[in-house]
Formats: sequence, C-alpha cells, structure tokens
Amino acid sequence: MPAPARKRRHALSAGLVTLATAAAVSLGAAAPASAADTWTETGSDRADPLTESQGLTSVEVPANSPNRYTGIGTIPVGVSSRGWNHVGDPDASYNGYYIEPYQRDSGNSKMYRVQAPGGAWSEYVHTLAPGEAMNNSWSAISPDGQWMLSGEWGTMNRLLVFPTPGINPATSPSADLKLASNVTLDHPVRDVQGCDFSGPTTLLCSSDDPEGTLFGMTKPLLQIDLSAAPNGTSNVSGHVTALRQLPLRSSCSGSFEAEGIDYDRRSGILRVIVVSPGFCVITDSKTYKFTRS
Repeated sequence: MPAPARKRRHALSAGLVTLATAAAVSLGAAAPASAADTWTETGSDRADPLTESQGLTSVEVPANSPNRYTGIGTIPVGVSSRGWNHVGDPDASYNGYYIEPYQRDSGNSKMYRVQAPGGAWSEYVHTLAPGEAMNNSWSAISPDGQWMLSGEWGTMNRLLVFPTPGINPATSPSADLKLASNVTLDHPVRDVQGCDFSGPTTLLCSSDDPEGTLFGMTKPLLQIDLSAAPNGTSNVSGHVTALRQLPLRSSCSGSFEAEGIDYDRRSGILRVIVVSPGFCVITDSKTYKFTRS
C-alpha cells in the first residue's frame, strides 16, 4: 500500500465492482514464552464478497448490537462519489463510537468516518505526514478510547497513533487529524490488514503477507505486545510475534487474501476474514473464529 506501485486497489475490489455491476514463530527481541497466546480455530461463517470482505468489528453499545462489516458494497454513494472508494477494517470503542478508515486512489490525505453512539456521522481527514504511505487499511481504538492506531501497506517497522476522532477532545471534523506518535516495531511486518486490542497493551493483527520471508509463513496472525499503553505524546515500542498461519482453504486454487480482524472481549472470540481466490471469492470466503487455548 505505500507507493503507487503497491497501492491497495487490489484485484478483489476491482473484480467485485465488475460482479456488482454485472450480477508460533517469534522474531526480534526475546520474550517470555507466556507472552504469546495460542489461538485455536473453532468455526467459520461465509463472508459475503460485497459487504463482508474488508473488515469487521463487534459493537458493545448499544447493547445487543449486531457485528458490523465493511466491503465495497457498504461504501455510501455520497462517500465514494468524492473519491473515497476503499474502506478498510473498522473498529468500535467500548462506549459506542464506530470508526471506518477510508482511502482514495490519489492525493495526500486519508479519511476516518465516525458514527457517534446517537447515530450521527462525521468525517475526519488526515493530511499525510512526510514519508507516510497513503493507504488506510485499518483502525484500532485503544481500550481507554483516547487513541486510535492505524497502519500502512507494504513492509513496515511502525504503526501510526492518532487521537481518536470523535472521542479525544483534541479532534474536530473541521481540523486536520494530526499524527500524534508511532508504535516502533522490533521486527518488520508486511501488508497488515487489521489490528484489534485484546488488552491494554496487546494487539492481534492479520497480515496478508504473500511472501512468508519475515516469519517463515504466509498470511500470519500476529501478536504485538506494546511497551506501554499509547498516550500520543511519545512513541512506544512493540514486540512482534507470529502466532500461526491463518486458514487457507477453498475449492479454488490461487492467492488468498487475509482481511480484517476483531477481538470481542465479552466472549473472548477472535474473528478474521480470509477471502478465497478466483471465482470462489463468491462461494467460500470465510470469517474464521478462534478461541485462546
């Protein structure tokens, strides 16, 4: 996703537009063995290629809310008509704010679309900092609600930290959403499609890495342990561990795409979307479920 050559306007989105219109490895600094969790697959649901192929999040407020998903079919016409034609993996705060990350094909900005607990929508635009990639794959809200992590495409040694739009009082739809700090990773990651907090200083992330050279496996589930909770005033470090390869099963052969991720603290269930290759994107793309064991 960083440079035009790696921009995440991948074949899946292009193909879906046509369809819609037609019909545990750990690298880097040593960490205690207990620091890495084991996640066991427990089931799956079909992921709709138009509306459930990019991301997902569980919603706690209001009570009994359904899980929410993103895909090319969930982008409002009024948003896509202004060039925001890709939506990534969303997140929801524990007090009911819902945030979707958007990008477009050109320009020098990203956008976060926020729905408040009362239902009103607002948009927060971030002008790229020097050296920042334009891609906007995911958002992850810190447990205290004040900080939002986001990521870039390609091989990266950092995650981005912003004040959470709509929640942090330093943000306003009428002002540029400024980059506050970074999470400096002790090992590079590649093509991260989603992250979610599973604790105050622990992230679980889905990587679409097609090469497998960083961790000895393609499409890994990653755990990132932060040195401290993000506070927006200084960088924190992150220790990266590859926990397992995500499931790659389909009736079709070819390249899978690992997509968004969600951890539901109420049930302890982790869910990750994996999109199937070729025609099977329609028939057997899945949202896989995992539990800690």
